[in-house]
Amino acid sequence: MQLFQNEFLEGLLSDAGGWLWSWILLPVVAFVGLYFTIRSGAVQLRMIPNMIKTLSDKALIGPDGKPKSISAFQAFTISAASRVGTGNVAGVATAVAIGGPGAIFWMWTMAFIGGASSFVESTLGQLYKEKRPDGYVGGPAYYMQKGLNARWLGIIFSIILIICFPLAFSSLQANTIAQAVTGAAGTDDPSLMITIAVVLAVMTALVVFGGIRRIAHVSQALVPAMALLYILLGIVVVVMNISELPRVIGLIFSEAFNFNSAIGGGLGAVIMQGVKRGMFSNEAGLGSAPNAGASAAVTHPAKQGLVQTLGVYFDTFIICSVTAFIILVAVPDPVGEAQGIVLTQNALTESLGAWSSILLAVIILLLAFSSIIGNYYYGEANIAFMTKSPAVMVAYRTLATAAVMVGALATVNVVWNFADGIMGLMALVNLIAIFALGGVAMKLLKHYAAQAKRGEDPVFVASDMPELQGVTAWTREDVTTHEINVQRINQMRRDLGQ
Repeated sequence: MQLFQNEFLEGLLSDAGGWLWSWILLPVVAFVGLYFTIRSGAVQLRMIPNMIKTLSDKALIGPDGKPKSISAFQAFTISAASRVGTGNVAGVATAVAIGGPGAIFWMWTMAFIGGASSFVESTLGQLYKEKRPDGYVGGPAYYMQKGLNARWLGIIFSIILIICFPLAFSSLQANTIAQAVTGAAGTDDPSLMITIAVVLAVMTALVVFGGIRRIAHVSQALVPAMALLYILLGIVVVVMNISELPRVIGLIFSEAFNFNSAIGGGLGAVIMQGVKRGMFSNEAGLGSAPNAGASAAVTHPAKQGLVQTLGVYFDTFIICSVTAFIILVAVPDPVGEAQGIVLTQNALTESLGAWSSILLAVIILLLAFSSIIGNYYYGEANIAFMTKSPAVMVAYRTLATAAVMVGALATVNVVWNFADGIMGLMALVNLIAIFALGGVAMKLLKHYAAQAKRGEDPVFVASDMPELQGVTAWTREDVTTHEINVQRINQMRRDLGQ
């Protein structure tokens, strides 16, 4: 059931997006990621143990003994909710259908390089966050205003993000849910499509009008379950085809540098599909994850940078790889095959039987709906940056809910091509900002590492770096009960010479 289709507009958006990614975004993404990798001493690799440890940090506790903000793990699940979505299933399938198996290699490569950019953007998001009655809020718009003294740039970024995530991307997620459900049911009955659209809209409204705490709780419950279910499904497929695993891995690496492996673009198409679909999936450097990361109460800004980098790895090296293996064990030569969720469904059906399409529909429902939740929060944080009007916020929540309903019914082509282009613009603005503020993130990394080396749980307050401007949420008054205990323990260790 299609509400809007225009081949001319689809082609125009596709061409414009292709030009932007080929000539501007790809060089910028690679340069910034490599720059931060070298400057940080490969923080995304050497501090993996610290990333895992930081997930246990608790939420901010208020005077009434109740949480006043979300924990590091809840912030991780909110960002994972947006990261782990149809990009991991439909996006990966599209990448291999256009770019061949080698696109997965470049997806892995850019996830590693982008991990450094992810660390920087989420650390900056924490540093420049603002304290609100119900917790913290922040993101790229905030560090553009406070760190670069460029509120105008923050407003531009916020507008782009709102168009991209809670509207375009959430429409895509809803559309994929509808396709998966109707595919499993074996019918395209319009009444079923309308029912799906209404149910999704109602579910979204119940969550988004409940506020950030409910979003955090729903995400925290959904993300581990959906990820585990999908990983287990992938393991079953791989085990059933274990003799094919060496061939699949070899294919990914050998095809990564095959100039003739992709349709109409050779090696360039392979790399581009890996980078583009990788960023759509893991969002490293895109500027979206810092919106969730800034809402966490942690003792040091660098901690959330580490947590969000772990999210990039979780998304790409585990979830995306599962999809790649599912497809490539069943379809050795996917180039030219049906793109998106259809390719993944066909591959699963060939390996496990027709029942697996129903299971995949359930997984897609969980993946995509949690992404809608994460997308909504990103938009809410940026609405709050531009205006404090309750009426505007209500209007935004209504519009975000409507986008889900329309997306479930509309054709995906125009909105997908538009989302690709707007995602590129969003990444470009953010990468320029974090490159300019990279020195601040490196100072915070050094500050964190020095305390961690002494065996302490790192703590930061703004007075530690008085030269930094625009930092408002890291005063002594913001020190939580948890942080006070951490400081006392650290002092005891110093007194004992530990």
